[in-house]
Amino acid sequence: LKMCPGRVICKVLCSGEKEVDLAVQSAKAAFKIWSQMSGMERSRVLLEAARIIREQREEIATLETINNGKSIFEARVDIDISWQCLEYYAGLAGSLAGEHIQLPGGSFGYTRREPLGVCVGIGAWNYPFQIACWKSAPALACGNAMVFKPSPFTPVSVVRLAEIFTEAGVPKGLFNVVQGGVATGQFLCHHPDVAKISFTGSVPTGMKIMEMAAKGIKPVTLELGGKSPLIIFSDCTLENAVNGALMANFLTQGEVCCNGTRVFVERKILDVFTKEVVKRTQKIKVGDPLLEDTRMGALINRPHLDHVQGFIKQAKEQGAEVLCGGDLYVPDDPKLKNGYYMRPCVLGNCTDDMTCVKEEIFGPVMSILPFDTEEEVVERANNTKFGLAGGVFTRDIQKAHRVVAALKAGMCFINNYNISPVELPFGGYKASGFGRENGRAAIEYYSQLKTVCVEMGDVESVF
Repeated sequence: LKMCPGRVICKVLCSGEKEVDLAVQSAKAAFKIWSQMSGMERSRVLLEAARIIREQREEIATLETINNGKSIFEARVDIDISWQCLEYYAGLAGSLAGEHIQLPGGSFGYTRREPLGVCVGIGAWNYPFQIACWKSAPALACGNAMVFKPSPFTPVSVVRLAEIFTEAGVPKGLFNVVQGGVATGQFLCHHPDVAKISFTGSVPTGMKIMEMAAKGIKPVTLELGGKSPLIIFSDCTLENAVNGALMANFLTQGEVCCNGTRVFVERKILDVFTKEVVKRTQKIKVGDPLLEDTRMGALINRPHLDHVQGFIKQAKEQGAEVLCGGDLYVPDDPKLKNGYYMRPCVLGNCTDDMTCVKEEIFGPVMSILPFDTEEEVVERANNTKFGLAGGVFTRDIQKAHRVVAALKAGMCFINNYNISPVELPFGGYKASGFGRENGRAAIEYYSQLKTVCVEMGDVESVF
């Protein structure tokens, strides 16, 4: 497997049908033990896993940077979010409960919140360790087992998570990792002993997973792509809005599904905003992701770098203007010369019908579009098949809430962008998927309700 900076760092064997079955059967056996433990017992194990991750933060962050190519600065944030996620669901594990409902004549009913069984997690390559924690923490808190397949481009760090869960005291096989690509994913989705599938990735792959899950009537959670709008009103605090636009476009080399890549700017401030964004973008340090002052590392692989470059070429052909960046970057360090680096790009003179504005690029490319009225920009913002996220910058709080209420998106930001506290549900509308990760909402997608009706008197028959 080729990783940045263009060198093979390890080789892993892909899991075939036999290995997938072994992983599922192992998880199934562990589930019998884990599901019978109390919520408090599960909580203690998850807290121990969180402690280990927190203690080994630097080591795991370095592993993730080598695994993915993102800056060490960002990787540390990912690892912090990961242990916080485990802590959060550890806190919920002991409080998971059903209801008692009083019925006439002293009869009553109650509900039990029960685990699903063996859940499958299929991760993306942009946040390998963090996504695995986002999926496994609520799954395990609810009493499930999980078989996780990372992207074949980033196979390494999730194996460390499996080791940490084992060190923390989960039953052997409760969290299993299988490696591979499409075929391995198909074996997982079709396996009769898999109860649920949670997938993060592209829309086309999400559609295929949904089709496969339908054959087994398996519930799915899909966290797919986006082409999210970021709306900058003229009454914003300019510095905050510029910071927000940079955060909405250039984290993890722009390889973020909820990025606000359609930056709508009120015409009154278009020139001053654009000038400041270009100035700040040109200062972003690209290069060795393990250096402390690097803010943008390498893209995931050569085909993806070529894919992003193709979007920029097409944007120019369709009339967009490259205001800065977009070209390949070759670091001074000869060891990095084969890395997949590019300078972050800002496109001006964009229109809604351009490919760069309509399609998800998944790279460090920002498209700036002018607008005149609130009504106009809301309509244009919603004119997309996606609905993952959206953002608004304004000092008018009524306008801010009015606009986010009108946005057809699952995750909205007011005067900030791309912050993902584990306490808040995350997920999309429309082609961006359904189901939610994080927050209490995730519990609904990793458990099922059983209703019990108890009669305390004689049974009355209509027969």
